[in-house]
Order: sequence, then structure tokens, then C-alpha cells
Amino acid sequence: MLNNVEIQKIIPHRYPFLLVDKIVELEEGKRAVGIKNVTINEPFFQGHFSGNPLMPGVLIVEAMAQVGGITAMTLSENKGKLGVFSGIDKVRFKKQVRPGDTLRIETEIITMKRNIVKTEAAAYVDDEIACKGVLMFSLVDTE
Repeated sequence: MLNNVEIQKIIPHRYPFLLVDKIVELEEGKRAVGIKNVTINEPFFQGHFSGNPLMPGVLIVEAMAQVGGITAMTLSENKGKLGVFSGIDKVRFKKQVRPGDTLRIETEIITMKRNIVKTEAAAYVDDEIACKGVLMFSLVDTE
């Protein structure tokens, strides 16, 4: 289990773009389950949408990518690298995410070859899939 401070030691994202509050399950380099507590205080709710607040789909995908990145970055050979998107496939949105929801994000690494990571990801509200897809990112040196 990782708290918010420990997550920030693994990935460089910070408020307002750090979209993972904690990691509740972790198999280093294999799979992880993360939590994002969605609150009305999120800056994107000011304009998405007034009177009908919905978490933007691109941010749900970004939250899934952050959990996938944490999964890959826990391996010693990947420490200090940055995961940047290189592909997004088969993403489908099934349920709207609203203030007050808890987004449970599950990721599992399918392949990790050289510096390319491919992961299956799904985000749930309660036990319903809100979003799922296959995400790919490149691990790049930060210096």
C-alpha cells in the first residue's frame, strides 16, 4: 500500500494533475489497484459541466495511466524514469464519474519490452466499469 506522499516519490505528477490518492494493492512490475476520490473541489468541475458535473474522460484515462506508471516505476531498473503516453487503444467509457464517487483503478502490465510498457486498465465506480482500455507508454530518462 502506498499513500499520496509515497506516490509522489515514484511519479512526478503534482496537484492538480496527480490523479491517484493511494495505491491499495501492488505487485511490483505486474499489477496495481489505485484509488481516486472524486470531489466537487476538483478544478475541472468549474467548467465540466456547470450544473451537471462530470469527470472528463481524458482525466479518467490519465488516472489509469498514472496507476499503470506506478506499477512499472516500482521496478528498480525503471526508477527515475518518466512514463509518457505512446498509445491509447480500445478505450470505452461505460459510466459517468461524478463528485462523491470513488474511482477504483486496476491496471495489469501486459508487456514490458525495452522501454515500452503496455497495460490493461479499468476504472470502476462501485462495482461498475466506468472506463477500460489498453494504454501504452514509453519510459524515458528525465535527464
